[in-house]
Amino acid sequence: MKFSYAMLPDYPLEESLRAIKLADELGFHAVYAADETWHKDLWLLFAAASQQTSRIRMGPSLSGVVLREPSLIAQSAATLDELTGGRAEVVLGSGNFGLLAEYKIDWKETKPLSRVIEGVHVVRTLLDDGAITFDGEFFRYDGLFTFARPVQERLPVKMGAMRGPRSFVAAAEHSDGCHHALSYTREAYDYAAEHLRAGAEKAGKDWTELDFGAWVVVSVGRDSAAAKDAARSMVGIYASSMPAEQLERNGVDPDSLKPIIEAIGRGDLAKGVELTTPEIADKLSFAGTPEEVTAKIKEIEPAGVNHLIAALTDASLVKAFTGRELPGVATVEEQLRLLHDEVMPAFS
Repeated sequence: MKFSYAMLPDYPLEESLRAIKLADELGFHAVYAADETWHKDLWLLFAAASQQTSRIRMGPSLSGVVLREPSLIAQSAATLDELTGGRAEVVLGSGNFGLLAEYKIDWKETKPLSRVIEGVHVVRTLLDDGAITFDGEFFRYDGLFTFARPVQERLPVKMGAMRGPRSFVAAAEHSDGCHHALSYTREAYDYAAEHLRAGAEKAGKDWTELDFGAWVVVSVGRDSAAAKDAARSMVGIYASSMPAEQLERNGVDPDSLKPIIEAIGRGDLAKGVELTTPEIADKLSFAGTPEEVTAKIKEIEPAGVNHLIAALTDASLVKAFTGRELPGVATVEEQLRLLHDEVMPAFS
């Protein structure tokens, strides 16, 4: 199993660069970041990180094709690939529904899956051919070309998926893999695997060769209670973007989250954290000691997951989002070392 670090680029840039450099030195597969207006720009951050690293791959997980035009995603990815010597990759999706709402865009009217499938075609074509003529439902080009060319023979283009079966089928059929965000149970990953297999069969692919990534909230430390409290502080924020059917596959009653989501929607993050019970947090995060985190990953591994993407949560991130002060929580750098030293060896 590969291990990667998913960051929210909200730290001082020097701190983010140090964490990326450490992940590179420790042998993590990739570092990903959210391509969202809420955060610092990942493309500029990774351009800087490209000059301080030698092995780690990098790119967005994910970049939304509603707000960022896919030809520009291809341009940025190819440029980053040249800067890194062939270490770029991209994960595409429709984007964060909460962010789209702040742009006064109703995600239900965007035809999200059809738009993403078309976006994958645009990015793949421009990366492979350097030019595109295309008349789609969402994107149209007449001889558009770019001098931004990737270094690697095939820059991976993957899809994010969370909701129903069609998203997983499409990820396997049309892209190089699937980052399944915010799922924590064997049931959820068996469900994803069933439909990834179906999509791969439609395209004549071996589904086991796809990147099947589990994008999960992780907080690991020697102090189990502190790590779990850090995860609890962020679970409601992440869970607010999870559709009801996904919550149910993770053993959570969607109605139990309604007061939490309403509080967060009002901007009352402190109340949202207060309402997030330890039981809900435990179901929607991989948190605790290295041994506890290892056990949770082992529960989902038999479903075919071959890539653990750890969205690390530390005290600085919790304070930035919620204002809570949490003593005893391991820093991002400490968590990267704990994952490397005490979790990753169990999956080598």
